[in-house]
Amino acid sequence: MTGTTRRQFVGQAAALLSGAALTGAAGAVVGCTPAQDGSATPESDGGHIGDSIDGFLTETVPEGAGLTALAARHGEIVYCKGIGFADRESNIGAECDTVYDIGSITKQFTAAAILKLEMAGELATSDPLSDFVDGLPEDKQDITLHRLLTNTSGLVEQIGDDYDAQSRDGILAAAARSDLLSAPGTEYHYSNVGYSVLAAVIEMVSGIGYEEYLSRYLFVPAGMAHTGYVLPNWERTQVAVEYDAEGTPKGRPNDHLWDTDGPYWNLRGNGGILSTAPDMFRWHVALDGHGILSEAAKKKLFEPHVLEDDGETHYGYGWVVMVQDERKVVWHNGGNGSSYAEFARLIDEGVAVFWSTNHAEQDLRWNLEELELTQGMVDRLREDG
Repeated sequence: MTGTTRRQFVGQAAALLSGAALTGAAGAVVGCTPAQDGSATPESDGGHIGDSIDGFLTETVPEGAGLTALAARHGEIVYCKGIGFADRESNIGAECDTVYDIGSITKQFTAAAILKLEMAGELATSDPLSDFVDGLPEDKQDITLHRLLTNTSGLVEQIGDDYDAQSRDGILAAAARSDLLSAPGTEYHYSNVGYSVLAAVIEMVSGIGYEEYLSRYLFVPAGMAHTGYVLPNWERTQVAVEYDAEGTPKGRPNDHLWDTDGPYWNLRGNGGILSTAPDMFRWHVALDGHGILSEAAKKKLFEPHVLEDDGETHYGYGWVVMVQDERKVVWHNGGNGSSYAEFARLIDEGVAVFWSTNHAEQDLRWNLEELELTQGMVDRLREDG
């Protein structure tokens, strides 16, 4: 869930824009069909594209890693498959619908919830944080929701450990007394704290819990029955066990020290959401449509609002944005040292790629972040373009 984790994907994102654009959907074969009940049904024949992606991943993913990968274009899944193990000790293989911690990809849901509240007239992204949080010190009076969404609030990246028993009031108080890295609106600083503050705003404005709001207004309308903190009714064996860099099992993500309604507030709103590859495809489809977010809201979500510190990418609202030759790729990644995920959408080409792992790296042997899996899948999606 850190900014340093995200930085490793920048080169891939630039490469995604440099390939030839897809020109049509002819010949696309569904490789994994989301069923009406929210499950995913892999088909026996993934077609040429599915076979090509499968061959690439089989050759590239090192032995010992466990992951699930999905590739879609023009509204159809052409590949969805698990590789390796979701739980080595119990001999449970990774599947298309295995549940993983998707890390900072959570931020796009927080951003979408803020925009949903704006659509309802409950707030505006231009509102100052002081409208919602009393007693902010003078140096934080110019923090707005927009600046929290774009990581230009000046707030630090992290306050405490993800699993510290931090309350909502506690994270707000800690943010209020923290030293700013820069004056609000002047510089980009990736901030998990800022997104936890936004989650608190969602609760205060809506009058319901953060996850409940996401479930009611984002996940249920999108058909995402397997995404959330504690509300989804997962089978325990469906959730992947996490492994550290030494290969030691660390338990399932929801086995960590959490409150009864999800993670504590150093993590809530900025990371820790659990999801499946088919659910992330459903989110991609929802973002292509108009049933959840209006065109004006989606424009804000994917607008390249502020240049990031690498000088190559911009941050939107919970998404990293790159534009080249009038083509746009939006993406985000996230990880916690064990789990790691990447989600990329090539908006103008109708392409989405998602993959997630429960064992991101093995000391001195491999690191899945460095293998350009997203780029490899996109290249093969373009083969029949």
